[in-house]
Amino acid sequence: MLYDKLIKYTSSDVYPMHMPGHKRNHDIMRGFPVGADITEIDGFDDLQQPQNVLRETSELAAKLYGSDKAFLSVNGSTACILAAIGGMTRRGDRIIMARNCHMSVHNTVAVFGLRPTYIMPCIDEETGVMRDVSPAAVEAALADNRDAKLVVITSPTYEGVVSDVAAISSAAHRHGVPLFVDSAHGAHFGFSAGFYPSAVAAGADAVAMSLHKTLPALTQCSLLHVSSGIADVEEIQRLLSVFQTSSPSYVLMASIDKCLRTLETSGEELFQAYEDNLASFYITTAHMKNLRMLWNPANDMSARFFAYDPGKLVICTGKTHLTGAALMSMLRSKYKIELEMAGLNYALAMTSVCDAADGFRRLADALIDIDSGCKLIENGELRIENEALLLPCQASIPSDAIAMSGNAVSLSHAVGSASLEYIWAYPPGIPLIVPGEVFDTETVSYITRMHRSGVSIKSTKGRLPEYVYVTKDVTEGRPS
Repeated sequence: MLYDKLIKYTSSDVYPMHMPGHKRNHDIMRGFPVGADITEIDGFDDLQQPQNVLRETSELAAKLYGSDKAFLSVNGSTACILAAIGGMTRRGDRIIMARNCHMSVHNTVAVFGLRPTYIMPCIDEETGVMRDVSPAAVEAALADNRDAKLVVITSPTYEGVVSDVAAISSAAHRHGVPLFVDSAHGAHFGFSAGFYPSAVAAGADAVAMSLHKTLPALTQCSLLHVSSGIADVEEIQRLLSVFQTSSPSYVLMASIDKCLRTLETSGEELFQAYEDNLASFYITTAHMKNLRMLWNPANDMSARFFAYDPGKLVICTGKTHLTGAALMSMLRSKYKIELEMAGLNYALAMTSVCDAADGFRRLADALIDIDSGCKLIENGELRIENEALLLPCQASIPSDAIAMSGNAVSLSHAVGSASLEYIWAYPPGIPLIVPGEVFDTETVSYITRMHRSGVSIKSTKGRLPEYVYVTKDVTEGRPS
């Protein structure tokens, strides 16, 4: 296997008259894994056209997840998303996509000049978290857009919301359209009964997943799975070589290999301990009076969500005096616990099979302590108007809007103008407005409130909160 092969090579006396420039000099690099950082030398294969050791790793990935073919990515799921969507469409094609897809999906739409028809998931009234994409909404969108060439959804979402991928896949296939699932946060699915099956097993034609997000792998380590005869595998592979570096890191590829072999040999044991730790955490925090966990095995959530990932610890603050950002800051400063992200009404802790029982206890104890000093908002109303998350009017497709010239105006004066840039909260990296969409009062108000609450708001030009880039030349209605 690649990891063992690199370790063996590290201890050899072969002198590197090749890249990289550090030449495995441990005295200069001081602790970095330079011994395993090599280039495509004899015996170590080529990521763009794998034939031996890297091919074995790819085949193991396909076997573990049940895909027809799997590709390694050292450029994260972003490269996978670009390659998969680009490989299953042609410039100018219409696609049906969930509006709450990650920025990398929206960027791909712009790069390939695609015409998106959006599906906006419903908002959970108790938390402000976006719910799953309904199969009925996908079916309706496909029926109304017979020219659609691809369906794109995210499952699970950043907050752990799972859509019915099997039913959505069936709907897409009835119309002869493939389904791509951004499952960057779902690489751990399907390895135990405590987690939902993977999007691959549920019938998606192509799936991107980030091993590094929820499994023991280094940052940027991802997989792209392709299944079924609908997807153009050769074109996807060609584009993956376009969007990946031509000098892939063997340290990262070895991390992918090591992760997959750990799942193969120790997955059952790791996931059993993970499930036990999660169960203990939920039991411990079940009696909080003010803060509460969105997901709780004791509660029936089926009326609000199709399914969810119990490993995403969504801590709801919406009915307390704390914002999600305030809770995140408190955990950081007082308890030395760094969470993943914060929204207006919740904060998110990400967990994995690598978390120890002590880590879960530490977080649970901190939350219970904070909960004891929390106060409920009078009337217990959320700080968010759900209407602010309605789909903005689309005046032009993203690729056209990005090419337009415009001017910078204050956010408060942007109403009625079409945006020429993306604005998003990061994390999770889901656009609040997309180039070509028209600012309305609700969207402007929502962006302003998120910024004031401490949520990190970013824009393409990087000039928020002072300015946004817009055009006053707005065409009424939606693009054809």
